[in-house]
Amino acid sequence: MTKILEFYTCGSCGNVVMITHTGEGELTCCDQPMKLLEEKTADAGKEKHVPVIEKTASGIRVKVGEVPHPMMKEHYIQWISVKKDRNFYIHALRPGEAPEAEFPVQDTNVKSLIYCNVHGLWTNKK
Repeated sequence: MTKILEFYTCGSCGNVVMITHTGEGELTCCDQPMKLLEEKTADAGKEKHVPVIEKTASGIRVKVGEVPHPMMKEHYIQWISVKKDRNFYIHALRPGEAPEAEFPVQDTNVKSLIYCNVHGLWTNKK
């Protein structure tokens, strides 16, 4: 079955790739197979990763965790995304920035994904 929006990472160099349509081949990087990232949905540690969505005047805001996630060079949220129907939005972040992003989506019933450079891929949908 063809899947839409899969994310893979390289265990050697840390590259992360987004697949918008799966094919038959195997993804490789640094001469080794890339690992499919599994979407996590429940926080267990002190850092919080599950996206929190709130309505704004111009759309929605996605915050990373109930308590703001650290945004240091060694540990930060690299990007926040929103998927609504067939539309996909992504906002890249840098260390030092707030772990949140606004999107021009009027409905809070969306799937949001975030990527932490230490703890991987997280979503608000089970």
